[in-house]
Amino acid sequence: MVYRIHFTTQDLARTRVAEAPMPLSELELAARVLQDRSQPVRLDAWRRRCLEGLTTPARMVLSLIPPVGWSPTFLAPSVAGTAEEVLEHVQAVPRSRIRAELAAIAEHQPVPSWARHLADDTELRRQIHRGLTSLYATLLEPYWTNLTGHFTADRTVRMRQFLNGGVEYLLAQANPRWMRWNPPVLDIRMANGVEYDLRLEGQGILLVPSLWGTRTIVDNDAVPQPTVTCPVLPDQPLRHLTALVREPCPAKPADAVAALLGGTRAAVLNAIATHPGCTTKELAALIGVASASASEHATTLRAAGLVQTLRHRNSALHSPTPLGVALLNEGTRART
Repeated sequence: MVYRIHFTTQDLARTRVAEAPMPLSELELAARVLQDRSQPVRLDAWRRRCLEGLTTPARMVLSLIPPVGWSPTFLAPSVAGTAEEVLEHVQAVPRSRIRAELAAIAEHQPVPSWARHLADDTELRRQIHRGLTSLYATLLEPYWTNLTGHFTADRTVRMRQFLNGGVEYLLAQANPRWMRWNPPVLDIRMANGVEYDLRLEGQGILLVPSLWGTRTIVDNDAVPQPTVTCPVLPDQPLRHLTALVREPCPAKPADAVAALLGGTRAAVLNAIATHPGCTTKELAALIGVASASASEHATTLRAAGLVQTLRHRNSALHSPTPLGVALLNEGTRART
């Protein structure tokens, strides 16, 4: 059984790699993995920590996201940004969509009895929103810096693949164990054994690296184009083993630099120096702020001669200047 994605020339031209992690899409995948028994060496310690901290509303959300099967897409929009920004999308979902999606899922599998009232019960929707917020705080937030770092490293590898061999080479290397590029079709072995032909009709796909799982997930209803989620850095198992280690004291820029620039702006400079060439969306994800805030801080640093920005199509690519690197190095020496 194979899921086949058919590409035209226009589809290849419009195929992209996601710029930043999508918090609620990642949360849905993490929620599924939390409830199964896969990859015990890598995930069981994380599972134990998370299960101990689950609130009642969080467990309600889990009952809508089974380890295998259908789950409501309104709970996991394919949108990048901070968790707070993306959670606002969930609050704004129309009642008609909630009702339609839950009815469609009920045709394939059981749903909790209370879910029948979700579309029309305002307090119940608030409770689910609190549950999503709590679930994110437990499953992802303590590890988000590590997860974002892995995402950025993986994206760098995929961009190098694109530069070396174009989109077709990028697709061929996306997840070789479960995906095979047979021009002009991408063949995917699906965990649920589904057989399907998806004709993109000029949309292309968005390739989304994710830390969860080893197989490939296709969302053909995602907007503005279907998403294909595949594992980050599949050839680096050691990085996977350390990704879910808590960081009780997250790395901070040198105290002297923070005193000079302010904590957030120093964090922006440090992130740009650590990930040269990052986009504004990537920068926002790395430091956990809104894209507008990241852009504002980068503009200030650029005016001070600490950052340089290159415009490429619709993206701004930020890199440190020699002065910015020297300032960070001097701050590190001052601290030691």
